[in-house]
Amino acid sequence: MSTLELNENKKLTDQDQEYLWHAMSRHVEGNSPMIAKSGEGSWFTDIDGNRYLDGVSGLWCLNLGHGRKEIAEAAAEQMMQLSYFPLTLSHAPAIKLSAKISELLGDSYKTFFSNSGSEANETAFKIARQYHNQNGNPGKYKFISRYRAYHGSTLGALSATAQANRRVKYDPGMPGFLHVPPPYSYRCPFGEEVKNCDKVAADMIDQVIQWEGAETVAAVIMEPFISGGGVIIPSPEYLQRVAEICKKHDVLLIMDEVVSGFGRTGKMFGFMHSEGVQPDIVTMAKGLTSGYLPLGATAVHSRIYEKFKERGTDNHFRHVSTYGGHPASCAVALKNIEIIERENIVSRVEVLGESILGSLQDLRSHKNVGEVRSVGFLFGIEMVEDKETKQPASDNLMAKVIALCKEKGLIIGRNGDTVPGCNNVLIIAPPLSSTEDDLRFVVQTVKSAFKEI
Repeated sequence: MSTLELNENKKLTDQDQEYLWHAMSRHVEGNSPMIAKSGEGSWFTDIDGNRYLDGVSGLWCLNLGHGRKEIAEAAAEQMMQLSYFPLTLSHAPAIKLSAKISELLGDSYKTFFSNSGSEANETAFKIARQYHNQNGNPGKYKFISRYRAYHGSTLGALSATAQANRRVKYDPGMPGFLHVPPPYSYRCPFGEEVKNCDKVAADMIDQVIQWEGAETVAAVIMEPFISGGGVIIPSPEYLQRVAEICKKHDVLLIMDEVVSGFGRTGKMFGFMHSEGVQPDIVTMAKGLTSGYLPLGATAVHSRIYEKFKERGTDNHFRHVSTYGGHPASCAVALKNIEIIERENIVSRVEVLGESILGSLQDLRSHKNVGEVRSVGFLFGIEMVEDKETKQPASDNLMAKVIALCKEKGLIIGRNGDTVPGCNNVLIIAPPLSSTEDDLRFVVQTVKSAFKEI
C-alpha cells in the first residue's frame, strides 16, 4: 500500500472518530471501526485490503450481494428519466411495484411506500387504528407483540419492540402496546415441563385479548420468525393458531416481513410456511431492494382498504412520506424482484439452506451450543456456558467466536442489546445469492472457530 493510500486511510479513520456517529456502538476513544471500500458478490474489502464474506448480509438486507450492475443501471436510468416525484400523485415504478407486491402476496393488496422497516410498521399502526375507528370500533387501539421481538427504532415501532435493552432511557413508550411470551421451546417461558410451548404461546395471545377486552385490541404484530431477538422459529401451526385467534376477535394480523421477506427463509415471505395464513397487513423493507436503495412498504389487504374509500373530511389516510416510494427505489425493487424470480433464488435458498448451511446443525454436539435454529438462510446458534443448566454464554465467549470468524475472513453477528442476560445467540444470514463455495466457507469457518474455544 502506497504512502498516499496510507495517509488517506489515516485521514478517513480520524474523520470517522471525529464526525460519524455509529449505530449500536459504544464510543471507545481511539478505536477505529472497519471501513469498507468495495464489494463483490457476498464479499467486501476494507480500506486496508482485507477481504471478508458478509455472513449477515449487512443488516439482513444484502440479499443479492454486491455489484449487481443491472440494479445500479435501473436506478441510474430512472433518475435520468424522472429524478423525483411524490406519491401524493403517482409514477410508473410505484404503480408497477405495488401491483407486483400484491401478486407476490397471493391476494389483493394496496401498498403504501415509506423508507424503512420502522416506518413501514409505524404506517401499519396508524392504518390499523383508523380502520377500526371507521369500521365502528373506535376503542380498538391496542397492539400485541412478543417479548424478544424487534419491530423498529422509531418511537411507535420501539414501543412494539419487546427488547428491554433497546428501550433503556427511551421509555416511556407509546401507550397501547402490550407484550406476550414468545414461542420459544428451548427456554419455554411457561416452564420446562410444558410439552407444546408453541400452542401455549399462541393461546396466551387469545387470553390477553380477552383480558384486555377484544373491543380494545386493534392488531397483533409479529415476525413469522423472530430474527434479531435470537432467531426463534415456531412451528407452522403456531402462526395458523394466531391467525385463527385474530379472526375470532376481529383483530388485524400484521406480519413484519422486513427480515424474512423476499426469499430469506426459502419462501417468498415467511408467513407462507404456514398454510392457509393470509395477513391483513404485511410490512417489508430490507430485501425489497436488497439494500441497494432505501424503501419500506406497508401492504394492506383490499378488504381493509375499503374503509378508506368512504366519503368524509378525515376518512382518507392522512399520512405522507416525502421520499417513500422514490422512483429510483421502486425501479431498484422491481429489478431486484425480477432477478430473484429469474435466478430461482427462493427455491435455491430452500435447497442450499439444508444441503450446505444445514451442516451447521453439527455444532449441536459442541459443549457450548444449546441449540441451532434455522430456516432457509437464517441461522441462530444459541450459546451456553453449560448444556444442563442452559446458562447463557458470557459476552467474552460470544466475542471470542465472532473474533475468530473475523480473523478467518467471515463476519457473523449476534443478538446484541436485546434482552438482559440473553444476548447469547450467534446469527448467520449470508446473501441469498452466495455461491456454493461461499456457503461451504461459512460452514467451515464457523466450525473451525468453535474448535478453538
